[in-house]
Order: sequence, then structure tokens, then C-alpha cells
Amino acid sequence: MPEPITRQGAPVTTADLAPQRTRWRALAIIQALRPHQWVKNLLVFVPVVLDHKLFNAAVMTKAAMAFVAFCCAASSAYILNDLLDLEADRRHPRKRLRPFASGAVSPAIGLALVPALLGIAGALSWSSLPVRFLELLTLYVVLTTAYSLYLKRVAVVDVLLLAGLYTLRVLAGVSAAHVRFSTWLLAFSMFLFLSLAFLKRYTEVSTMDGDPGEQVRRRGYLRGDREWLGSMGGASGYLSVLVFALYISSEQVVALYGRPLILWLACPLLLYWIGRMWLLAHRGRIHDDPIVATVRDPMSYVAGALLALVLYMAL
Repeated sequence: MPEPITRQGAPVTTADLAPQRTRWRALAIIQALRPHQWVKNLLVFVPVVLDHKLFNAAVMTKAAMAFVAFCCAASSAYILNDLLDLEADRRHPRKRLRPFASGAVSPAIGLALVPALLGIAGALSWSSLPVRFLELLTLYVVLTTAYSLYLKRVAVVDVLLLAGLYTLRVLAGVSAAHVRFSTWLLAFSMFLFLSLAFLKRYTEVSTMDGDPGEQVRRRGYLRGDREWLGSMGGASGYLSVLVFALYISSEQVVALYGRPLILWLACPLLLYWIGRMWLLAHRGRIHDDPIVATVRDPMSYVAGALLALVLYMAL
């Protein structure tokens, strides 16, 4: 068998391949952290924006540190989840390509990364952020661990927990940046993120073929639950718009906006975006986390830009 030849005509050695293997392994480890999922942690900035503190350097610095802490904590949770689901992922048509399932990263490296990432998140929170933020981050870690170990297999409880984890990021942003807390934001977030949690399960059930009475692997739903998930998710999303409409009519909005009636224009934009996400899911065009799918959807950027314009005009 002819010996491999480099471009210069010299034979390839193990030493020549070592740097390339190191790069591949490093890229695989980065992929295992799921950096594309970090976009969800941008939710810590939502209360800062809504409290009109976007250009306050001190506030934004605290929010940025909260973002980094959540990214580290979330990545540790993703790695733990992948290690627990290793055998199931190897049989999944798409998840088998994940770093641990494909063998690109060894489980031993994953077991070392989990405490290391948690240590970074904890150290940053303890040294630079309020104790309340550290408490919320700890609660996030506990809930995500419980989700990975068992709760993701309990129907309805799983989507409530997913919605709670989204909302927890918003509350953590309030605590880290010392901005005003709004019960309206809490109610709006819960219903909106509950819709997205149902959407996540809807897409998972939709991608599985088989008998309607067959249970989806490592989930608490049957394949025939698809329509129920869709109806519950759509209703939750539209309830969030109702909460927003009630907020416009409240006394609290007057303290933040000089022309609050303009905020009514945000309602059709929210209705459009929620309807669009569910339509894309129904057509089988969402295959990932709904917030990640939003980042990849051009029309979501258009809706977001128009929503930002409405908020600015209402000031």
C-alpha cells in the first residue's frame, strides 16, 4: 500500500497529524458546550432593556457577567444531559452526530467539564454579583439536573419546568442588574415561554414515525399527543399577548412610557411572531430549540425590529 505523501512529497507522520487531531478535538469540545444555545441566556438582558437601562454601563456590565455565568452553567447542564442520554442519542437519526454520541469527545472529558464549568459560574457569581443571583443560578442548576435525571420524562411537568427555566433567566437578570421587577413581565414571560416549551415538545413528537399510541423515547408523550401539544402551546402563546394588552392598560406602564397607547401596535406583532413559529413547526421547519430557531429565522428579525421601533416610539 503506498505511503501517504504530503504536498512537499514527504511522508505523513503521527507527529504531522497530531496538531490537526488536537484542533478537531478542541472544536468537538466547543460543540459539546452547545454555544448556539447560549442565545437563550440573552434573556438576562430583557429586564434591563425594558427598564430603559440599556446605556447604563454599570448595569450592562452586571448583566453581561450574569450572561457569562449562565452560559457556563447551561453548558454544564447540556453536557450532563448528553452523557445521561448517550445510548439513546446514538440511536437517534440526528442526535447521533453530537460529540459524545459520535465518539468525537470521550465521556471522561465531559465528566471533567461539568464541575469545571459550574466552578467558573459559581466563582463569577460569588465574586461579582448579588447573593440573590447566585441563589437563582443554583436553583437553575438544581432544576436542570432534576430535568436531565427524571423530570423530562414526566408529561406536562417537563414543559412547565422548561418554561420556568426560561423565566428564571429573566428573574436572574433583574437580580444581577438591580433593575425594577415587574409582575407583568413575570406573567408575560411564563405564558410566552410555556408556549415555546410546548413548541419544543411538538417538534420532537412530530419528527418521530410510528404508531400514534407509541411513546416517544425518554419523553412522557405519545406520538398521538401532537395535536394536543399544538393546541396547548398556541393557547399559551396567545395568553401572553393578552397579558401584554392588560399591561398596556395598567398604571405601571405610565411610569415608563410617555405614549403608552402606541404599545398596542406591539400586539399584532407578537401575534404574528407566535403564529409564524407554530406554522413553521407544523410544516416541519423547526428542528431545534424554538429560541435558537428564532435566531435563524429572518422574519423574526423583522418582527423584532418593528417591535423595538414601537417601544421606542412609545417612550
